[in-house]
Amino acid sequence: MSVIDVHRAHSFDKGHAREAAETLARDLSSQFDVNYQWEGDHLTFKRSGAKGHLNITDEDLHVHLELGMLLRPFKSRIEQEINSQLDQILKA
Repeated sequence: MSVIDVHRAHSFDKGHAREAAETLARDLSSQFDVNYQWEGDHLTFKRSGAKGHLNITDEDLHVHLELGMLLRPFKSRIEQEINSQLDQILKA
């Protein structure tokens, strides 16, 4: 199993951090056919061959994604897209 683990600091209050996380989840859902669900400040997501979560704290967003064998070759592209999306939504 291949793992993507990204921590990104933010200076938002929890409400704005959650909005940023929702934007990330919607974008990744449309690009990679990911289903996601909120449980408090914890967002879980999965699709065939991948599962993970996003946690919101007062200081950072933490994305943890586990890729199965079929998605392993796309790890760098997926990680790059996560970082790119975080760059855009957290600069606001």
